[in-house]
Amino acid sequence: MGDIFVIMDKLLIKGGNRLEGEIYASGAKNSALPILAASLLADSPLKVGNLPHLNDVTTMIELLGSMGLDITLSDTGEVEVDASTINNLNARYELVKTMRASILVLGPLLSKFSKAIVALPGGCAIGSRPVNLHVDAMRSMGAEIVLEEGYIKASSEGRLKGAKIVFDPVSVTATENVMMAAVLADGVTTIENAAREPEVVDLANCLRKMGAIISGEGTDIISIEGVKSLSGCEFSVMPDRVEVATYLTAVAMTGGKVKIKSSDARSFSSVIDKLEKTGAVFLTGEDWVSIEMNQDRPLSVSLTTGPYPSFPTDMQAQFVALNSIANGNATVTETIFENRFMHVQEIARMGGQISLKGNTAFIEGADFLVGAPVMATDLRASASLVLAGLVASGETTIDRIYHIDRGYERIEEKLKLLGADIERIS
Repeated sequence: MGDIFVIMDKLLIKGGNRLEGEIYASGAKNSALPILAASLLADSPLKVGNLPHLNDVTTMIELLGSMGLDITLSDTGEVEVDASTINNLNARYELVKTMRASILVLGPLLSKFSKAIVALPGGCAIGSRPVNLHVDAMRSMGAEIVLEEGYIKASSEGRLKGAKIVFDPVSVTATENVMMAAVLADGVTTIENAAREPEVVDLANCLRKMGAIISGEGTDIISIEGVKSLSGCEFSVMPDRVEVATYLTAVAMTGGKVKIKSSDARSFSSVIDKLEKTGAVFLTGEDWVSIEMNQDRPLSVSLTTGPYPSFPTDMQAQFVALNSIANGNATVTETIFENRFMHVQEIARMGGQISLKGNTAFIEGADFLVGAPVMATDLRASASLVLAGLVASGETTIDRIYHIDRGYERIEEKLKLLGADIERIS
C-alpha cells in the first residue's frame, strides 16, 4: 500500500492586530438543520432563507435530495424544498455519518409517512450524545422501533399518538425531533424539561407558519396539538448566536471596536454579561450589536456552562482562550459534555497556563501567548485556537480546520475584514 496524502487546508495567523469594523452575522446552523428537516412535513414547498454556507447544511440538503425531495437553490441563497417527490424513507449512513443532526429526519418521516430508516449518526467527538432519548420518545408516541445493523428502523400503524414526554437530561435535538413528530400526530403532545434554546423557538415559529399548533416554546414545557396537514411557507433562519459571540470574544481579547449586523443580542445575553465583566462595553439595537474594548488585557472571568439560558457549552472553549491571556485567575466548568477540553493542551502549547481537574479548567492568565503549530479537534475548540492565534505573538498555524468549516462561514474572510492577519493555506 502506498501512502495516501490528503491535502488539508490550514489557517495561518499572525497575531497582534486590533479588530475594527463591521461584519454581518450568518444564519444559525443549529436552526437551519431542523428547519430543513421540517420540509418533510409539508404538502407544498418550504422556502428557507438566510442559510449559512456550511458543510452540515450542504449535507442535510444532500440527505433530503437522496430521499427524492426536489430541491431548488435560488440566486439569493434561498433553498426551496419540495417533499411531494419523496421516493425513499431511508437516511443512508454515508450521509448521516458526518453529522449527528441527521437524526432530525426521524420525527418528520415517522409523523408524515409512518416509516423511517435512519442510520445511527456520527459527528464531533465531544462525548456521548445518546439517541435513546429520541427512540424512547417515538416509542411512547406509538412507534415500533428496532435498532439493527447500525440503523434505527421505525414504523407506526397509522398516525403517531400524542403523549406526555419528559426528557432527562434536557436535549435540544430530541426536543426538536418530538416537536416535528407531534405536529401531525393524533391528539396533544406535551414535552416536559424541554430545551429552551432560541433555535427551538425558531423551529416552533417555522412550524407554526406551516400551520402547526404549538405553545410554550422558550419555556421548559412545550405543548403541541396535532393537525391533519401542514403546508410550505417562506421562513428566514435566525442569526447564529454562537458565531456572533465568538467574534465578540475575539474583540475582547485583541482590543478594538466592532459592530455585527443582523444579530440579536437577546439570544446570547449570558455571554454579553460575562464579556462586560472582562471590561468590554456594548451597545445593542434591534438587529445589531457592537463591542468596544479599550484596555490592554481583559479581566479574567469564571463561568459554568449549562443549558439555555445559562452560559452555552458552545462558547466554553473561546472563554478558555480569553482567560488564558486575561488579567487574573479563572475557573471554567463544563457540565454538558464530558470530553470538551481537548483545546486545553493546544492552548498550553502556545503558553497558556491551564490545569484540568475533572470537568473544571483552572486558568492563570499569562502576559502573552506565543504562536505555534496547533491542531483543531472539534468545532468550538478550533474557534478557540483562532482566537488564541489572533492575540499570540508570531505565527500560528491551525491544522484540521475542516472542523471550523462545519460551524463558521468563511471565518478567515470575516476576520480579515476586521483587520486580522489570517489566511487559508493548503
